[in-house]
Amino acid sequence: MKKVLSVAVLILALAFVFCSCGGKNSDSQTETSAHQKVEFTMKDGGSFVVELYPEYAPETCENFINLVNEKFYDGLTFHRVIEGFMAQGGDASGTEKAGMAHTIHGEFSSNGFTQNTLSHERGVISMARTRIPDSASSQFFICLGNPTFLDGNYAAFGRVIEGMETVDGFLKVKRVMGADGELSSPVEPIVIESARVIG
Repeated sequence: MKKVLSVAVLILALAFVFCSCGGKNSDSQTETSAHQKVEFTMKDGGSFVVELYPEYAPETCENFINLVNEKFYDGLTFHRVIEGFMAQGGDASGTEKAGMAHTIHGEFSSNGFTQNTLSHERGVISMARTRIPDSASSQFFICLGNPTFLDGNYAAFGRVIEGMETVDGFLKVKRVMGADGELSSPVEPIVIESARVIG
């Protein structure tokens, strides 16, 4: 009788463990689906969607969403595009939006923020900055290659989940030598028509 009871208790315990695991998976799926998404529509008609990951860079994501909601990126451009590296946009200098963005804390490990372990791989979006760690504000870049050497020094905060072909299409625009000494400066502006939170 004791043996039967022991087996019954064991079965119940295992059932609880499996149910608990199922619950965790469900929570994880809910958490993943809760990630906010931003759709960029380009002036030429192309579009792409970025999913944001605040578990890696919460302040960066919040700042980005605030700028999108303020329609900050509408009309701005991708001004620096380097094959195999990245496409950079969001520069408001020389526009009436120049004073709208503020600098934020650099959420990457070399700046003391160790929870950001998102690697700079193809499709990942990250914040551009100067040599000053806490100088990022509105400019961001999307990885066209796998520049993992940037890991720990720049705040990666999301990923392109739809329309990466649109971002790749930026490379089809003729480029000339930029101030960075690279073939990076588009001859025809690559204009963001709009950026909107879609979920």
